[in-house]
Amino acid sequence: MVDHRQHAHGGVPSVGVLVELARGAEAGGHVKCWERLAEAAAARDPTDLGFDLTVYFLGRRSGVEALSRAVRYVTMRPVISSALLTRWIGGVDPTDLAPYHPALARRLPHHDVWHVTHAFAFGGTATRLPRPAGTALMCSLHTDVPTLTAAYVRQVVERTPALRWLARRHPNGPPMAVDAARRRRDRVLRACDRIMVATPTELAAVERIVGAGRVSLLGRGIDRVRFRPDPAARADLVARHGLPPGEMLVLFAGRVDASKRVMVVAEAVLRLRESGRPARLVVAGTGADCGRVPALLGNGVTMLGRLPQPELARVYPACDVLAFPSRSETIGNVVAEAMACGLPVVLPAGARTTAWLSRPGVDGLVVERDDPAGWAEQLGVLADHPEWRASLGRGAYASARYRHRTWDQVLTEDLLPFWLPAGARTGG
Repeated sequence: MVDHRQHAHGGVPSVGVLVELARGAEAGGHVKCWERLAEAAAARDPTDLGFDLTVYFLGRRSGVEALSRAVRYVTMRPVISSALLTRWIGGVDPTDLAPYHPALARRLPHHDVWHVTHAFAFGGTATRLPRPAGTALMCSLHTDVPTLTAAYVRQVVERTPALRWLARRHPNGPPMAVDAARRRRDRVLRACDRIMVATPTELAAVERIVGAGRVSLLGRGIDRVRFRPDPAARADLVARHGLPPGEMLVLFAGRVDASKRVMVVAEAVLRLRESGRPARLVVAGTGADCGRVPALLGNGVTMLGRLPQPELARVYPACDVLAFPSRSETIGNVVAEAMACGLPVVLPAGARTTAWLSRPGVDGLVVERDDPAGWAEQLGVLADHPEWRASLGRGAYASARYRHRTWDQVLTEDLLPFWLPAGARTGG
């Protein structure tokens, strides 16, 4: 006898992926990851796909958007939206803070595989809801929630005069808030049959939480059609924003706040300018530090705001280097996107983003002294040696072209080996 869930989807396993963030042209890497994977699934012949996929997002209105006969997006309204709080913090994608989402709970039993990607309302619902026999519960980590919690709580504290003493006492964030975020994440992890992480470093760390044998890798792909070198991009950026000629354009792309350590790059560029080097910081993104960056650099920065992917794809090849000091990334899609555009990348030593580099020193640089002075020194070398900068760009493009996988490859190699056997167990 065939399980009713598979029967409802043509006899193939049904997968529900739970993304507790809103879709949109300016959404971050977590959302873009699942959009690209869904697009890769929808590009296949539904008859040969072998599974049915529903990706759940948050949104102001409930609705369904079909990508193919076997792939769709379902948008659900949040129960307790964090939108007001995140607007106050600035630049943070709102999620659903409720412990349980009743509308999602009614849909989940129709899926054979429940794939959690966050630890809030959707994740809480999946871990609290009784699972039908044979249903698989999986999780992939896309955000370092404890690290982000520390950064955001610190921002809130610094904006509240009565609490600034707490920021001075705990510069890395109040321990109670960080510990609470870590416990919530770990509860979700321990409830799952399978956990997927982006890098081997995370794999070892999560195995210490849940035990060996339950953790595997879920890499990230690159869209080589969208992200590629573009010789005309520089002139377009210079013309649109009236940039002076001859400057080294240092790009920062992402949330403009403490979680991404944007001020480290801003202070490094200031040091370059004070040393007489013609350097300019180009910022693509929004966030709490959008006022601090121009206050520090004056006319040495160009703030582009938050850009949709097609526009960002033209900014990468228009710049000379991506400086990305963030340590909160699980992998950092922007690094792969920049490399695919032939842009040298500069990353902090020990960050998980360095997993994109095949040969540091050939396809990107790693900053050992991870402070503004160390970043200024490394960027200064690139400013003084444009020929080496160009060589690094060629190395970055070669790694992106020949070593980085496409989203279809990630779907095939990382997800299907676990989705399909897990879903098949529900049949009879």
